[in-house]
Amino acid sequence: MQVLKAPQAQVLTALQSVAGIVERRHTLPILANVLLRKHGEMIQLITSDLEIQIRTTAQLGGDDGDFSTTVGARKLIDILRTMPADQIVSLESSQNRLILKGGKSKFTLQTLPAEDFPLVQEAASFGPSFSVPQKVLKQLLSQVSFAMAVHDIRYYLNGILFVAEGKKLSLVATDGHRLAFTSATLDVEVPKQEVILPRKTVLELQRLLSDAEGAIEMQFANNQAKFGFGGMEFVTKLVEGKFPDYNRVIPKDHRNQVTLGRAPLLAALQRTAILTSEKFKGVRLNFDANTLRVACNNAEQEEAVDELDIDYSGDPIEIGFNVTYLMDALGNMGQDMVSVALQDSNSSALVTIPENEQFKYVVMPMRI
Repeated sequence: MQVLKAPQAQVLTALQSVAGIVERRHTLPILANVLLRKHGEMIQLITSDLEIQIRTTAQLGGDDGDFSTTVGARKLIDILRTMPADQIVSLESSQNRLILKGGKSKFTLQTLPAEDFPLVQEAASFGPSFSVPQKVLKQLLSQVSFAMAVHDIRYYLNGILFVAEGKKLSLVATDGHRLAFTSATLDVEVPKQEVILPRKTVLELQRLLSDAEGAIEMQFANNQAKFGFGGMEFVTKLVEGKFPDYNRVIPKDHRNQVTLGRAPLLAALQRTAILTSEKFKGVRLNFDANTLRVACNNAEQEEAVDELDIDYSGDPIEIGFNVTYLMDALGNMGQDMVSVALQDSNSSALVTIPENEQFKYVVMPMRI
């Protein structure tokens, strides 16, 4: 008999860490399953969608024989969720069934053979490994991921550009209307490597990374990236294609600059946004001597106007923006103050954090 016994909480945690990429409907039914490989007291759980593969290894105890099988990931999670966290559950593999018991409950689930599970073929050669603290990467991803494109035919925009060079890791995302750039210092010097991580990979990494101590190891190959952290290994295909030259997009010498409170500006934009129309999210920003006026109108002839006192002595500028783009950037920054650099009403605005070269956000104006 091949049995795994462990507390419900441990089994559920291990399963949830790998199940995020599992698609309920897939052309290959086995991809709705999780591959379980029990060896002694260790169990390995693997999921895949053919482009991303996540593997975690957990010590769950119960040394009654080894087994390998695959079973519906979502079903298993849903059943475990309904059981008490401290209850000991047992998973017993026999023929093409998995029997799950806990307390007086018993579930018999259909399985598919482990050898049929399509494991991702890992690239033959990866570049040098480098690492950053998990919470640093989590923060970097949150500072740029909102600017990724969604289902753009320019598929290289549906993800984030990672550039590792020297002692610097830079992340860039753009959907063609806005661009977000952020960077961090690495602990080792690495030769230049550039890869585009797909959108789904980015969202899954954000879900899995924790604010706890501990580093994430990264390695890039031509068509794959590999991440290792907290007992997990994450392998993903990369997006092929040439990412736009982000250095050309970031404005250099805008002559008008203002530094103001992030929270008051965000609040003024949120209030004004209520009266923008669903399709047309435009707001007008008027920069004048020591005053910023935020305004919008909609098709029902309604109007919102908000004013902020600012320390501004540049040219008077009236410029229109998609309000969502501005709110996304401000909402994903944690600092108290932001700087806005402007040239004129037809040029992109550059939003930065005072005395911080690591974050840059560019947003194109819109005609209103």
